[in-house]
Amino acid sequence: MNWKICWLVPAALAAASAAHAQPIGYAEALRRAQVEQPLLVARALQAQAAREAVGPADELPDPVLRGGITNLPVTGAVAFNPDRQLPTQIQLGVEQAIPNLAKRNAREGLALSDTLVSQAMFTMARRDVAVATGQAWIGLYYAQARLALAQAAQDDLRALVPVARSAVAAGSARPAESLEIRRALLDIDDARTRIEADLASARAQLARFLPDTDPVASGAAPPADADHARLRANLASIPEIQLTQAVAARADAASDLARADLRPDFGVNATFGRRDPDFGNAVSVIGSVTLPLFTSKRQKPRIAAAEAQAMAAAAEHQDSLRAITAQFEADLAAWHSALRQWQRARDELLPLARDRADLETAS
Repeated sequence: MNWKICWLVPAALAAASAAHAQPIGYAEALRRAQVEQPLLVARALQAQAAREAVGPADELPDPVLRGGITNLPVTGAVAFNPDRQLPTQIQLGVEQAIPNLAKRNAREGLALSDTLVSQAMFTMARRDVAVATGQAWIGLYYAQARLALAQAAQDDLRALVPVARSAVAAGSARPAESLEIRRALLDIDDARTRIEADLASARAQLARFLPDTDPVASGAAPPADADHARLRANLASIPEIQLTQAVAARADAASDLARADLRPDFGVNATFGRRDPDFGNAVSVIGSVTLPLFTSKRQKPRIAAAEAQAMAAAAEHQDSLRAITAQFEADLAAWHSALRQWQRARDELLPLARDRADLETAS
C-alpha cells in the first residue's frame, strides 16, 4: 500500500502544477498586460486629475466677505455705542479680486500643458509595460525551446552510453570515448541549470504583468523583421519625445504666466454700512489696481528665470531627439549584425554540423 502512496503523491503534484500553468501566446500576453496594471491605473488617474484642473484654471478667485465696525467711540458719553455718532457704522461687504486677462489665459495654458505631460507619461507607461511584457514572453519562449533541446540532446547522449561501453568492451572503441560522452552529459547538465535559471527569471518577469498565473509561452514567436523606414520616420512621436515636448510646452506656459505679472490686476469692493437711523445707512464701492512699478527687481527676474527654464526644456527636447535617433541607429546596426549571424548559422553552420554528424555516424 505504501508504494501506491509514493507514486500517487508525485502524480498529484504534477497534475496540480500542470493545471495551474497557463499557456499564453505573445499577442494575448501583450493584451492582458494592459489590464489592471497598477502603474497604468496611477498614470490614468494622474491624467484625469490634470484634465479636471483645466476648467477652474482661468476662473476668478473666490470673493472675500468682510464685516466689522468702524469709527466706534471708546471714550466719552457715547463710548461703545454704535448708534450715537455719524461716522460709526457696522459694515458688511464683498471684495472680488480680478486678475488680468493675460494671467488667466496663461493659467489655463499651464493647466492644459499639464494634461499633455500627464498624457505623455501615461502613453510612456503603456509602452514600457508592453515592451517589458514582450521581452519577458520572448525570453520565456526561447528558454523553453532551449530547455527542450537540451533535454533531447541529453536523452540522445544517454542512449549512447551503453553502446560506447559495449564498443570499449569489444575493443572497437577507445576507453576515452565513453568518458567523452559522460563529459558531454555534464556540460549539458550545466547548460540546463543556466537555462532553468533563465526560464524562472523570465517567468517571474512575465508574472509581474500577468498576476495569478504560472505563464507558459505558447504559439509562435513574433517575427524578427522590421520596417526600418517607418520606425525611423516615427522617432519624433515616441513617448519619450512626446514627454520632453510636453515639458517644453509647460515651460513656455510658465513663461507666459510670469510675463502676465507685468500687467496690473484689478479688484472691486462693495460695502453696506448700517448707521444711526438719524443719519441713514451708507453704501461704498471701491476699486483697486495693482501697480507693477518696480519690475526690474520683481517681475523681470522671474520672467528671465522662466524664460531660461523654457529654453532649457526646448534644448533638452532637441537633445532627447538626437539621443533617440543615435540609439535607434546603433540598435539597428546591432540588429543587422545579429540577423546576419543567425542567417549564417541557419544556412551554413547548421548544415555543416549535420554533415559532420552524418560522417561521424557513418564512420
